[in-house]
Amino acid sequence: MKRSYFPSRPGDPAPLAASIERRVRFEELDPLGIVWHGRYASYFEDAREALGRAYGLTYLDFHRHGLTAPIKRFEVDYARPLTYPQTVRIDCRLHYAEAARLNYEFRISTAAGEPATTGATVHLLLDAARELVVVQPPFLADFCRRWREGRLP
Repeated sequence: MKRSYFPSRPGDPAPLAASIERRVRFEELDPLGIVWHGRYASYFEDAREALGRAYGLTYLDFHRHGLTAPIKRFEVDYARPLTYPQTVRIDCRLHYAEAARLNYEFRISTAAGEPATTGATVHLLLDAARELVVVQPPFLADFCRRWREGRLP
């Protein structure tokens, strides 16, 4: 990624990363024949889910601990439009944080490797009563400890 939405601090472990490829579908286009800007949320979610599956930090893991992780911030920067039936690669990186939050960064590239879109999402944690969780819950603290120690899959 050209610029980082979340600069790392000294001592932070490297971001976790995952990538997926997918085709632009016809139903995702706007009247101008390019991917409608609102579809990028689902593109980012596809990559977030792939990262979660790769490292054991899925939406269901949060659910099992009585938590949800709604988006607090959603940011997108467009470099070039995507069109049907283009194949794109979506790279996702999760940046380390000691707070009860998840900082994801995305890069969408064309099949030729040209950057098309970058973006970021910040997710906060809510408990079953939909109250903000301000301290990392034990399962996330354990995950981050294993991340720092280099013991993730």
